[in-house]
Amino acid sequence: MAASLSRPCFISLHLPYRQGWAQHLANTFRFQPVAVRETPRVRQLALRRGSAVFLVNERWVPASASTSSCDFLYDVDPQPALGTASNVCFEVDDVLGLCKQLQSQGCSLLVPPTELRDDGGAVTYGVVSSVVGNISHTLLDRSRYQGPFLPGFQPIQGAPSGTGDGIEITHFDHITYVCPRGSARAALDWYQRCFGFHRFLLNPQEKPAEGYVLGGQGVGMLLLALQSAQSTPAHGCKLVFAESLSQNGTNQVDTFLEQHGGAGIQHVGLCTTDIITTTRALQQQGVRFFTPPTTYYSQQDKVEEIRAAGQDPHMLAELGILLDTTVPGDKGQPGTDATESPSQEYLMQIFTHPIFSEETFFLELIDRRGALGFGEGNIRALWKAVQVYMDQQQ
Repeated sequence: MAASLSRPCFISLHLPYRQGWAQHLANTFRFQPVAVRETPRVRQLALRRGSAVFLVNERWVPASASTSSCDFLYDVDPQPALGTASNVCFEVDDVLGLCKQLQSQGCSLLVPPTELRDDGGAVTYGVVSSVVGNISHTLLDRSRYQGPFLPGFQPIQGAPSGTGDGIEITHFDHITYVCPRGSARAALDWYQRCFGFHRFLLNPQEKPAEGYVLGGQGVGMLLLALQSAQSTPAHGCKLVFAESLSQNGTNQVDTFLEQHGGAGIQHVGLCTTDIITTTRALQQQGVRFFTPPTTYYSQQDKVEEIRAAGQDPHMLAELGILLDTTVPGDKGQPGTDATESPSQEYLMQIFTHPIFSEETFFLELIDRRGALGFGEGNIRALWKAVQVYMDQQQ
């Protein structure tokens, strides 16, 4: 029987010596620091926006100075040579039982079930290794804990609340993994078998046996997606697996694998309830976003589609936001038929530039107006925008 995971508790990022991102995440993206933990070698800082929490791990000593298992709570040390998002923590009900179950299925247990407590109560956690690159998963039971974050961390008093700044981010929408060619299906199968994830169809055109394949016009990519068995399509965090199929030279998927040193988390989608206001506010803070091809907004069919959704094509073009309508009633489940809905279902998206110096990890804003999957037009436009940026960096 597969493990049963709930929503993500946090996503952990690791930075090399003398590289930091926590201040940028707080000052530019306006995530609120909520708790901190420090040792002589590392600092772990939790930052939150809505229910989306990043745990940023920064090193105070060079890589040659070894860290111990005591340095990183609720995580393991990926020994990064560059910035990397390497751990996704899921809340579970029975850490001990799930760890035993996963071990029996051949999963590597990096941290055995461990209990930690403070005045706020107790938590139990364990860490298992994923089959994808440097990714690990913390399994956490905090049902007996009432503190602000987790035992071992000190709450940060007086941090700004972030209310009224125009940035409306609610939760993690999806996490996209980049996999080497030929390995995405195996990763998908592993998460289904070991973690109990269910298949999610990204688009009505996707065939479950084949996945969602984008070809032509310089694009060659396979996309596969899953969602937690305990989550609903509207509110759960999906896992998306991307694999390059392009025969036209290096693309952004291949570049990620090369610069990251292997498979890993390429980007995290942050759900927003107001992408226009949020994008404008983040731009004013200094966040840089990819610019879609101008032809995206000049196509008459796209202009009419944007207007039919009740949005202003000129405003979306000014900000660089993409919009795709979807088949009404499409719920992303294999074997289900779309049913007519009285309202227009669509989504809007925008990508940031890479967060670190390498062309690896970045963030996405996604505003879902009834649409649960991902529009093909958006995927193609985002692919082209990223590709143009990469070509300019050469």
